Amino acid sequence: MTRNTMELQIEERVARLTLNRPEQMNTMNPEFWRELEGVLDKLQRDAPARVLLIDSTGKHFTAGMALDSFGTSISLDDSSAQSRANIAPMLADMQRAFDRLAQLRMPVIAAIQGGCVGGGVDMVTACDIRYCTADAFFCIQEINVGMAADLGTLQRLPKLIPEGIVRELAYTGRRLPAYRALSTGLVNEVFDTQQAMLEAAMQTALEIAARPPVAVWATKQAIDYARDHSVADGLRQMGWLQAGMWDTAAVAEAIEARSERRAAEFADLQPLRFFSD
Repeated sequence: MTRNTMELQIEERVARLTLNRPEQMNTMNPEFWRELEGVLDKLQRDAPARVLLIDSTGKHFTAGMALDSFGTSISLDDSSAQSRANIAPMLADMQRAFDRLAQLRMPVIAAIQGGCVGGGVDMVTACDIRYCTADAFFCIQEINVGMAADLGTLQRLPKLIPEGIVRELAYTGRRLPAYRALSTGLVNEVFDTQQAMLEAAMQTALEIAARPPVAVWATKQAIDYARDHSVADGLRQMGWLQAGMWDTAAVAEAIEARSERRAAEFADLQPLRFFSD
């Protein structure tokens, strides 16, 4: 399914979302936000896949926000108190896209080549797993254009790497190269080529897709909750998760398939339906 800024393919229960504006370095224009919202809505509601893999075309993963966007309807108008009052709701609306990415009912893997700049860092920090190529770099670009990062980097990145490094990057706008990103824990692995990275990312996606989706979803919720709460609170939440999501049939199928040396078969997540539908 091709859109103007991205392409979505679903095969073997893996959704692959490819940013597809290489000539513009996959910058994020208003259409990008609309299309991303549509993709995430489809994946969350219909659950047609069990994993989302985000990759990109061209030399760079994304150069972040398209500079010409600042002259459009999403520009931040500070000319009056009345216009400044609209800035927070506008930012909240943009932040929601990456919040929805983080809250998907499936793990999200980012495969990053070249530059991951500005809004790109906001996006990949909302993912579960990050792979990158040896030529990749990460840059909190906003400080270089006179502003603070405002779509999630400053909130999510300190949960992934040491705070002192976040401050260094956020205050200076320096690039974080691939191997330093690996040593700090921002990325899981670094690859010599984009092809090798994509093959590894797809292998991980297929392994996750072969696991019971309800158990994977419960695991993701537990990890996210534990990140932001005490151990005691996390253990209490784990009890609620198991009480609500325990599936004896899935456990039995996993054990039986293992003993019979075959691939296990698990039910997909059911589509979501809302009262407003």
